Amino acid sequence: MPSRYPRLERDKVRTKSISQRAHKVQVEDFAKLEEGSFLDSLPSQLKAVEWKDFCLSLAGAFRDRRPVIAMLGAHVVKVGCSPFIIDWVEKGYLSAVAFNGATAIHDLEIAIWGATSEDVAEGLTDGSFGMVEETPQLVGRAAERAQSEDLGLGEALGEELARRKAPHAALSIIAACHTHRVPLTVHVALGTDTVHQHPAVDGAAIGAATMTDFEIFAAAVSKLTPGSVVMNLGSAVVLPEVFLKALTLARNLGHPCEGLVTADFSMIQQYRPTVNVVGRPTRTGGGRGYTFTGHHELMLPLLHKCVQECLA
Repeated sequence: MPSRYPRLERDKVRTKSISQRAHKVQVEDFAKLEEGSFLDSLPSQLKAVEWKDFCLSLAGAFRDRRPVIAMLGAHVVKVGCSPFIIDWVEKGYLSAVAFNGATAIHDLEIAIWGATSEDVAEGLTDGSFGMVEETPQLVGRAAERAQSEDLGLGEALGEELARRKAPHAALSIIAACHTHRVPLTVHVALGTDTVHQHPAVDGAAIGAATMTDFEIFAAAVSKLTPGSVVMNLGSAVVLPEVFLKALTLARNLGHPCEGLVTADFSMIQQYRPTVNVVGRPTRTGGGRGYTFTGHHELMLPLLHKCVQECLA
């Protein structure tokens, strides 16, 4: 018994030769195993094309000494990727570095004690999570120094590491920026960091110091020119929001900051980095934004190597 439902018959369809069809994939786009250059070996498709474009843009900004800003979430330090940022600081490639509060804590602990991070779930059970003595005392002293000497929190932390002759300063981004006079700013949301649990930390002093750092960061943003690069490396909320406000302030005061190249490196794609770093800031002046999703301990070494290749 035939079906009760009408059919759309195919016997009168119109066709054309495959030679007349526009193709999105061709043999020239395939990966090339014999190529000596890693970038040249990548397939010319999708994210690989964007990756090559961004690496060339970042290398071009480094080569031409255009302003380049790196904003770091704490996980970048925790997974051991500080050496790549330090290398760019030492070579004069970065014009500014921005941290959230947690990034600063991990960097400080690495610089002085050579170790950081703890088991949060275990410490939360008995209320011992974040309850070390030394780190909050160091941050508290730095905040007081910042207040008394009219410094930003990042600069004051650099002074503390220099004064202490931190034994692992070679692996500290704060120490590298302090040595090479690259503004490193720390943008604290009060109540979000373990040191805020400790009586040695004065919220008013922290607030004043981080407000100074916002103005220092905004000054660095105001110097961005066409082809300048801004990278968000793993900050989900705080630094994308800080960047957007600093960019607004700079433009309000007459600095165009147009034609920017921005990139977000996150382990998962999230709203604020995608909108506040990649999307909105690049809409004027022919800018371009990129998103790259993956583990920092893989993506940042790869980025560093590829940019080295471009510069070579």
